[in-house]
This record gives sequence, structure tokens and C-alpha cells, in this order.
Amino acid sequence: MSLELKSPDFTAGGNIPKQFTCDGADISPALEWNAPPAATQSFALIADDPDAPVGIWVHWVIFDLPAKLRALPQNLPKNEQLADGSRQGRNDFKKTGYGGPCPPAGKPHRYFLKLYALDAKLNLKPGATKKEVEQAMQGHILAQGEYMGRYSR
Repeated sequence: MSLELKSPDFTAGGNIPKQFTCDGADISPALEWNAPPAATQSFALIADDPDAPVGIWVHWVIFDLPAKLRALPQNLPKNEQLADGSRQGRNDFKKTGYGGPCPPAGKPHRYFLKLYALDAKLNLKPGATKKEVEQAMQGHILAQGEYMGRYSR
């Protein structure tokens, strides 16, 4: 099963507005998704850039999102743990929470937001890396969805 992930802040495959990048306020975009499989216990979200010169650059890792959630608001706080129990991991900027697009000058980079519906909570510590989250998710993914935006400088 697939999840339909979307953002009211930019179109799929379109340009990511400056406010969601390091050239602007560097806030996270709002995201919305449809109902997951009934057995969903939590969600995880990973955002990365496969076009970075050093290889895949991780911009956001958030996990243990409540199963009842169907959206994330714009400008999610960059706290390690949120009031609803969600936990944020460490991005490749060595910071917690969302770090927006910040590519070198040149051709547009693609930024993929990947949402996973899981049959368990991951119960990792805040600050977990993308690799740790991906390992913990193995065997627990019920559905997933993807949304991509572009940004260049």
C-alpha cells in the first residue's frame, strides 16, 4: 500500500520556496497524508538530497509520529522530542530537526520527503541518525509515500 504525501507549500516536482531553505527562514514545510493501514502504530519521515556533491545529504529525520496524525504543520519546532511524543533525529548539518535545502550554486537539487507507516514505535533515542531509523524500520513498514521538490541557487 502507498501513502499519498503532499505539501500545500509547493507542488510535487516543483520549486521549494525560499522560506523553507537556508537562504530564507529555514522552516519546515507543512505536510499532509492520507489514512494509513489499520495496523499502523507510528510514522517516520526522512528527507534527503541525493544530488549533494558528497552523496545523499540528510535534511530531516523524525520518527515515532503518532498513528492518528495526518499532517505536520509548517515550522515544526526543532526540539528533540515534541509534545505528541514524536522524536527528531540528527541531520547531516549535525543538528536536530529540519534543515532546509542549501545546495552549492548550480543545477537544481532534488529533495525527497519519504513517509513510512510502521506497525511499531521505533523507541529510538532523540538524535538518532537516518541509518539508525532505517535499520529500526526494517520489517515494520506497512506503507510508504514520497514527495519531491527542487531547489537551486
